[in-house]
Amino acid sequence: MAHVATRPAPTAPPHRRRAWRDILIGWSFILPNFVGFALFTLIPMVAAFALAFLDWDSYSTPEWVGLKNFQRLFSDENFHVALRNTLYYALGHIPLTLVAALGLAIALNRKLRGVAFFRTAAFFPYITSLVAVAIVWNMLFNPTAGPINQFLEALGVAHPPKWVASTDWAMPAVIVTSVWRDMGYYMVLYLAGLQTIPKEYYEAARVDGANAWQRFWGITLPCLRPTTFFVLVMLTIQSFKILDLIVVMTDGGPGRSTLVLSQLIYREGITEGKFGYSSAIALVLFVIVLTVTVVQFRINERRSAR
Repeated sequence: MAHVATRPAPTAPPHRRRAWRDILIGWSFILPNFVGFALFTLIPMVAAFALAFLDWDSYSTPEWVGLKNFQRLFSDENFHVALRNTLYYALGHIPLTLVAALGLAIALNRKLRGVAFFRTAAFFPYITSLVAVAIVWNMLFNPTAGPINQFLEALGVAHPPKWVASTDWAMPAVIVTSVWRDMGYYMVLYLAGLQTIPKEYYEAARVDGANAWQRFWGITLPCLRPTTFFVLVMLTIQSFKILDLIVVMTDGGPGRSTLVLSQLIYREGITEGKFGYSSAIALVLFVIVLTVTVVQFRINERRSAR
């Protein structure tokens, strides 16, 4: 009986097996983080967008209401107040933090004795407990016994502001506290940007007779444009979603003078159980932040193309 030779089963080439192995190794690193992102960020975001068109209190069956949540939103006085306060906070917090962080970075970007200590001291408020920061600044802003008003009275101010107890001065007090807390973090980013600028630029400018102000405008600011753009985008996002500091310092008061959109979302959703309406506000806030960010990217692209 003739022996029939059998062909061995085809096997994948070695380079293909290595490619699949590399792919599996890559996914093993990516998958845990992606699962966490999907469960705690992506799925809640999609659910929030869907809830914006529903009426749901977490107990009854969700009911499709279309655009009714948005119609109610644009006629809601609380939303108008929260939107104005959010813009007020952003317009104060963004430029002041940017300028303070840049000034600190320039001041501490020198070979000075103890410069590491001062850098750490400037960064320390950012990692300090937010509750502790709010309590300390509320004590400083105390209308009757606070050191700030005592200092103003010593300077001759007869009627200093009541700060967090005043509808006019509560938001400026929150902005000052927020700038003090955040400027150390953005100072570190500016320090990293400053240390990438070649020293030869400054040496050439000095030889040409440029003073410190001319070197700042002609060398420092242009070279820091990528860093400034990144800081500006991060500050914008952070400012529009401010919640924690305001909740601890003023809880939206006095009255509604510091009520912001993030806090209104929390109140309508978690406190009142109106998750559909709360999601509609969140969707509007998302669109506002996205629009501002896209505009910033377009402006940066045009400036970079010049």
